Amino acid sequence: MKLTYLGTALLLASPLLAAKSLDLNLHSSMPAIESFYLDLHQSPELSYHEQQTAKKIAAQLNKLGFEVTSNVGGFGVVGIYKNGDGPTVMIRTDTDALPITEQTGKVYASKVTVIDEHGAKVGVMHGCGHDIHMSSFIGTAEQLIAHKNAWQGTLMMVAQPAEEVGGGAKAMLKEGLFSKYAKPDHIIALHVSASVPAGKVAMKNEYTMASVDSVDITIKGKGGHGAYPHTTIDPVIIAARTVLALQTITSRELSPLEPSVITVGSIHGGSKHNVISDEVKLQLTLRSYNPDIRNAQIAAIKRITAGIAQSAGLEEALYPKVQVHEDESIPSTYNNPAQTNLVRQSIASAIGDENVLETLPVMAGEDFGLYGRTDENIPITLFWLGGVNQAKYASAIKAGKTLPSLHSSKFAPDYKVALPTGIKAMSNAAVTLFNQ
Repeated sequence: MKLTYLGTALLLASPLLAAKSLDLNLHSSMPAIESFYLDLHQSPELSYHEQQTAKKIAAQLNKLGFEVTSNVGGFGVVGIYKNGDGPTVMIRTDTDALPITEQTGKVYASKVTVIDEHGAKVGVMHGCGHDIHMSSFIGTAEQLIAHKNAWQGTLMMVAQPAEEVGGGAKAMLKEGLFSKYAKPDHIIALHVSASVPAGKVAMKNEYTMASVDSVDITIKGKGGHGAYPHTTIDPVIIAARTVLALQTITSRELSPLEPSVITVGSIHGGSKHNVISDEVKLQLTLRSYNPDIRNAQIAAIKRITAGIAQSAGLEEALYPKVQVHEDESIPSTYNNPAQTNLVRQSIASAIGDENVLETLPVMAGEDFGLYGRTDENIPITLFWLGGVNQAKYASAIKAGKTLPSLHSSKFAPDYKVALPTGIKAMSNAAVTLFNQ
């Protein structure tokens, strides 16, 4: 992730001058927030299994006086706090963990294991920092209630499950998130970063995260003896040709000015040295920002796979099956520029201009983008919260070493610095949006 100093020019692009930041009393509240974080970190739950996590979130919101509804779109939680007339600001956190065995060496490391759907024993870890997200979320709710004289409107806190599998936002929206509870005027979220120093945040206007599609391709052939290939139609050869041909979609069919990634992440076929199989399976991930590019990727994949099968002599009934997992597909995350400028400005006022960085978009995906793609066309903003220990960050940069990434078994955010930064940033961003 490329980072640059924000500078004054971008701040001046905002239509409003920076408002006075909230005077947050974090010294007294941080021990409880840190304790909450450590509990979440040591008790992670996989996507669609976040039952106990949801109960902990709901209990915290209830204690703060929110009107709380649980089990929304699975184990989602919605908290509503009405504080007079004004806009509705929604703050979202994700709650699920990953099937990763933690190897950070921390005394508070997760030791949770579960049996997955394949019958294998797997570790469970908050390897994407959702425990940081949830703790910042509760800390922000606490501060906004403590400073409710500084804003008016409806505060909507949404704890969303199943982000890692792209299903949580869809499920909550389908269950009527914006019709049954409240229709937001503004939606904001943060995501911890494994490449930004703790104590800083980073963001950008417009596209910030990519759309994600999972695609399965089943390539058929006519199997036989490996000694008599001329009597077969070899699906391994067809698959090899297909893998290479798919790379020409980005390099030769799409504009070089439009970001596009087509990765073949898995290829499986055959069972024995001297047997030509009947079938090979490919698994792909597609990434882009522009919805038109996403549609062009899928159309080209279908055309190319069918064309190669035809050229190999297969009849149409045996052309490859291309399955796009629409239930897992998520759109790109588009940060509304006007709203994001306000958020950027309010955070800079709270933590200092030098701690607000400008970054490039990434090809990782986030179903947070769905909240901005409804018929209501609500502006959304997602910013990155620095999670890397500052000394380790400086040492890695000096030595040219790579830091543990998100989804790494060794990812261990500096929560003592990241959490207060996230709470300050999100609380001030929310108040600015309430009062704009």
